[in-house]
Amino acid sequence: MWVLIAANVLVYIATSLIPGGSFGGLSNAIVDQFGVSRSSLGSQPWTIVTSLFLHDGIYHILGNMLMLYIYGSYLANIINETRLLLLYFVGGLVGNALFLLIAPPLAAAVGASGAIFALGGALAVLRPKIKVVLFPIPIPMDLWVYVLMSAVLLGVLPALSQFSNIGWQAHLGGLVTGLAAGWYFRRWERSRGIYR
Repeated sequence: MWVLIAANVLVYIATSLIPGGSFGGLSNAIVDQFGVSRSSLGSQPWTIVTSLFLHDGIYHILGNMLMLYIYGSYLANIINETRLLLLYFVGGLVGNALFLLIAPPLAAAVGASGAIFALGGALAVLRPKIKVVLFPIPIPMDLWVYVLMSAVLLGVLPALSQFSNIGWQAHLGGLVTGLAAGWYFRRWERSRGIYR
């Protein structure tokens, strides 16, 4: 988890130093070369992975890394760090694949949100009753409610708006991957007599 956070932050710092962006945002040249897009995937297949490490602005990187830390630190204790890493990348790749299938042909996506939604989805299945507090509302709620609210706010609502620049398709793909992984890991726990 710490390696993933460090890699994301280092890439963010490096890309922020390249002229053309604003307020730590990405330049069009970086997005064109390393962001994932249906129109360029054939000539730039690496973008399905590199896009997972790009973030467009300080709030994008801070929000994603905070959630990676929260979900990842808890989930690593349940499924171990190797499975966490695998789930992160599979969730991110499935999220990007769904983005490529559904998004407009010229749309490009960057960010680790699909991968992080995969971690959140798995954790919500494995430990749904964990209490979390949604900032800035100081009301404790079950983790599964928080993940569902996040999916609605960052998935369903943007999907209904034709003006949204949120890659809700990647969020949805990551979340579904995480829910499936959580179901698999929960069955694995029960087969070994671990009940939560």
